[in-house]
Amino acid sequence: MKFCVIGLGRLGYQVAITLAENGMEVMAVDSNENIVASIRDNVTQAICMRVTDEASMRSIGIDEMDTVIVAMGENFAQSILITAILKKKLQIKRVIARAINQIHKEILMLVGADETILPEKEIGIRLADRLSMPFVEIVRLSKNFSISQIVAPQNLIGSTIADAQFSKKWQVKCIGVKREAEIEPIGPEYVISEGDKLLFSGENEALEKLARS
Repeated sequence: MKFCVIGLGRLGYQVAITLAENGMEVMAVDSNENIVASIRDNVTQAICMRVTDEASMRSIGIDEMDTVIVAMGENFAQSILITAILKKKLQIKRVIARAINQIHKEILMLVGADETILPEKEIGIRLADRLSMPFVEIVRLSKNFSISQIVAPQNLIGSTIADAQFSKKWQVKCIGVKREAEIEPIGPEYVISEGDKLLFSGENEALEKLARS
């Protein structure tokens, strides 16, 4: 897939680098020569340009991208304009835009952004969750539903997944176990061992009750 990241601040720079590390074709665009020079060897193409209109975007091939990330949220008006051009004029299939506040987010959605992110807000939520919940959140799928990691409760060691009756007792589903950096799927016959990092999906309240059991 072809990605373009416009704006190489802390968010855009990291997104571009990580996408490239994951084997994606990445075009990184910023008006700061030093930043562009620092990322050039890590992405497919690094371009120093101030993107302002449809012509400038077409001139560097942004219209050929599958996904464009507009990461320069600090410039409220410019990010809205660029997002609108990407969707309305260039008809980019997927545009993800950074917002700096809720109003900015709503306007970006109105002009066509497929997805918006509020980095500071989302990081704050994840930090608060980590500090207040007795489980490690892997993915927050909605406000109340997550995929999370919980160390196997002592009273369930030696039981199989079926015997533990996670669905019946806690209304959660055990979907795997984490071993080092890998996640392995497990079935109802799997025997829970001490120290197992089990992965569950369910509502946060149910996950919290399980973790405290």
